[in-house]
Amino acid sequence: MATTAASLLLDVDRLAVAGALAARSMTTDELVAATGRTSRVVLTCLGDLRNAGIVRQGDAGYELDVAALRAAAKEQADVEVPMDPAIGYGMTDDERVVLERYFSGRTLVEFPSQRAKQVVVLQRLALEFDLGRRYTELEVNDVLFPFFADWSTLRRHLVDEGFLDREAIGGGNEYWRSGGRVTDLPPD
Repeated sequence: MATTAASLLLDVDRLAVAGALAARSMTTDELVAATGRTSRVVLTCLGDLRNAGIVRQGDAGYELDVAALRAAAKEQADVEVPMDPAIGYGMTDDERVVLERYFSGRTLVEFPSQRAKQVVVLQRLALEFDLGRRYTELEVNDVLFPFFADWSTLRRHLVDEGFLDREAIGGGNEYWRSGGRVTDLPPD
C-alpha cells in the first residue's frame, strides 16, 4: 500500500483533496469548495484514495485515515533503495562501499561522522560541479539540495576540505571547484 499511497499523492488533484481532508472531515460539496476542483475531479480522487485505504467515509463526510497513511509512510520508509549506480561512477571499489552506506538512490541519507568517510562523500559531490565554472551561492545550493536537505553543511565541508573555493563578490559569495578528481559523470 505504501507505494500506492505515495504514487497517488503525487497527483496534484488527489493531494489537494487529501490535504483538505487533513484539516477536517468534509462532504463532497465542501471538498469542491475547499480545493477549487470540479465535482467530477473530487469524486474521482475520492474513489482513488478510498481504494488505496487513505480515505474513508464517516458520519460527517469523508475523512483522512491518518493511521493508514502513517502505516503507508512507515512501510515506504522501511523499503531500502539501493544507491543509484551513477553515484558510484568513477569511484574506487572501497569508495563505492562507503557511498552505498550513505546514499539511497541519489539521496544522501546521512552525512558521515568520520572524516575519512566524509571526504569520500564530498569527493563524489564535488564531481557535480563543472571545472572552470563559477557558481553563485544559490547555484551551489541548487546543486546540493537534491542530494541532501542540509545543503549548507555540505557546502561548508566542500569548502573546508578544499573541494570548492569561495570568494566574496559584491553582496554574496562565488564558488568554484578547486579539488577532487577529474571524472566525467555518466550521461543522464
